[in-house]
Amino acid sequence: MGNPHILAIAYPAQGHVIPLMELVICLSKHGFKITFVNTESIHKRVISAFSVEDYVGETINFVSIPDGMEPWEDRNDLGRLTETMAQVMPGKLEELIEEKKGIDNDEITCIIADENMGWALEVAEKMGIKRAAFWPAAAATLGLLLRIQELIQSKILDDDGSILKCQTFTLSPTMPTMSTEIFAAFSGSNAGKIIFKSVLKNNELLKLADWIICNTTPELEQGALSSFPEIIPIGPLMASNRLGNSAGHLWPVDTTCITWLDQQPACSVIYAAFGSFTLFDLSQLRELAQGLELTNRPFLWVVRPDMTNEKIKMYLKEFEGRIHKRGRIVSWAPQDKVLSHPSFLNQNYICDVWKLGLGLTRSEKGLITTEEINNKEESDGPDGATSKA
Repeated sequence: MGNPHILAIAYPAQGHVIPLMELVICLSKHGFKITFVNTESIHKRVISAFSVEDYVGETINFVSIPDGMEPWEDRNDLGRLTETMAQVMPGKLEELIEEKKGIDNDEITCIIADENMGWALEVAEKMGIKRAAFWPAAAATLGLLLRIQELIQSKILDDDGSILKCQTFTLSPTMPTMSTEIFAAFSGSNAGKIIFKSVLKNNELLKLADWIICNTTPELEQGALSSFPEIIPIGPLMASNRLGNSAGHLWPVDTTCITWLDQQPACSVIYAAFGSFTLFDLSQLRELAQGLELTNRPFLWVVRPDMTNEKIKMYLKEFEGRIHKRGRIVSWAPQDKVLSHPSFLNQNYICDVWKLGLGLTRSEKGLITTEEINNKEESDGPDGATSKA
């Protein structure tokens, strides 16, 4: 019998693909054969970003399956994407696994699935395959998702994700206080309700997992891990651990920003990045830009290529003309390198536990205003910056 064959399937977002890629590279170096499954929409971008120095031989095979959406459809519509993936991908994944049955040294022996792809655990259970659920972020965030049903029963949330009571709460005495504002993304939109429904279903499907593994470490999250003993910490999953570069970027990385950072004073730079799905309209983007300008600090701001339209491009061009001496706007940054001086996880830990940063509060119109950004920079918080590199 050959080496164990692991099928890994990632949620098609930057912050999910890269950590899972780091995990399978590590497993491959320990002799496991890997099949890494992407959606067709991101497959070519992932492959093109997987550099020669990171490739570890013939033990990692990249394949893709359709997500159910047409090529021209907007995959930033997370409600639509979530629905179609759950409808189409289970059958396609089952077909892929069936193809490998009976082939010497090629049969799948274990599936590692992103927790957001709970249906993959269901496919694995149906086919008698060992299964691990993978969470790419903080254990506290996963713990919050696992306790959503309790928040519904406590009448803090409605059963569609709407916030019934604006308040703070704690999941356990060993964890930081959280706010119901965390659930704002679920409220007020059809997409939010679809995603919330998916979260509840994934919580149930997570019970099918033989292991729940998480990209965290006890040194950072002892409280969360003691409150959720079922979560196994295997992190931090970082390219620097293997003296390599992160693999699996969905956009070309602008590495020149590291040279620019090296020229700035220590602990002086504000870093603004909003993940691979967040979208801004011109009003919010203008407020953020003006707030960064008012801070009078050097800043690095990531504005994804798919975040911009012609009006936003025009505004950013004019904005860059004003701030080019102390600000840098890039389409995508090597985030592990940016945050390695120092590293952050999320707002609750940054602000409340590690005391390294300040949270930003939305206005009644739902905007983070210019004044809010500037006032936080001038406050008596940790060195006066929201998050710094």
